[in-house]
Formats: sequence, C-alpha cells, structure tokens
Amino acid sequence: MAEQVNKPHVRIEPWSESNLDLLRKINAPEMMEHLGGPETEEQLLRRHKRYLEIGGKGSGRMYSIVLHHDNETVGSVGYWDSHHKEESIYEIGWSVLPSYQGRGIATAAVAAAIANANVEKKHSCMHAFPSIHNPASNAVCQKLNFQLISDCEFEYPPGNFMRCNDWRLEFDA
Repeated sequence: MAEQVNKPHVRIEPWSESNLDLLRKINAPEMMEHLGGPETEEQLLRRHKRYLEIGGKGSGRMYSIVLHHDNETVGSVGYWDSHHKEESIYEIGWSVLPSYQGRGIATAAVAAAIANANVEKKHSCMHAFPSIHNPASNAVCQKLNFQLISDCEFEYPPGNFMRCNDWRLEFDA
C-alpha cells in the first residue's frame, strides 16, 4: 500500500493544439541540453504539427503528461516508427519540466506509453536513445526493464551527432 501512495499519479493525454505552450517550455536551454539545444519558433511549429498528425498517420503517438491531482501539464512522452540496424522499431522519447523532475513522473508516463504501444502490436520492440550524459533518462530505461545494448552515435537533431545509450525493450508476444 505504501508503494501506491508514493507513486506519481499521472495520465497521458493525446497531443492537442493546446500543447504548443508546453512545447515552448520544453524548448528551454536546460531542457534541450542533451538534444542539440533549443529549436527556433519555426522548428517548434513544425514539430507541433508533426505531433498533432502522428496518431492519424498510424506512425506512433504523442502525449502530454498530466498530473491527476491538479490537472497540471508537466511534460511530454511519445513513440514513433523508426528503423534501427535494419529493424522496424518504435523509438520513444520524453521530457518532464524541471520543477517536476525527480518525482517518478517520467517513469510513470513512459510506462503508460509503453503499455499503449504494446497493445498496438505493430513492432516487436521499442528503443530509447538517451544521451550517455543524461543519467535521469537512462535511469528511466533501467527502471522499466529496458536492456542496455550498447552506446552508439546518434544523429539528433539532423546534423548533430551525440553519444547515446541504446536501450531495447521487447514487447509481450
């Protein structure tokens, strides 16, 4: 029972027009430190459009992370079709605003997104590629039973190469 009380009470909601402000908050330098730095407003608007359209295309899902107790939107999580080492996979990524980090919110939201992706039965696995310099995101992968495959060079955003850990999660058969 004590474990349930300490668990963050979050839900994930499909990305909506109202999440553009959240995307701008996530674009802060401290939030984009491990992702090549902040994007321009034009890039943000394109990203927002992609997030709005992804579900309708059947190529993944994007969500906002919302706290149950006060309906505060505190981050994003999503997964999308990708290819890695000649395999079709889902790739997953997430962001939690700084004042909400360290509370297990990312872990709970990523677990919910994994559950949704698993139901779709589109791919047999999911990968996450957090920077090797991002201990919090690597810890989320570890807590959710991803298997650390190796470190790798990853291009994100296009033209920016970074050292990442390649984490793999097999879906239920």
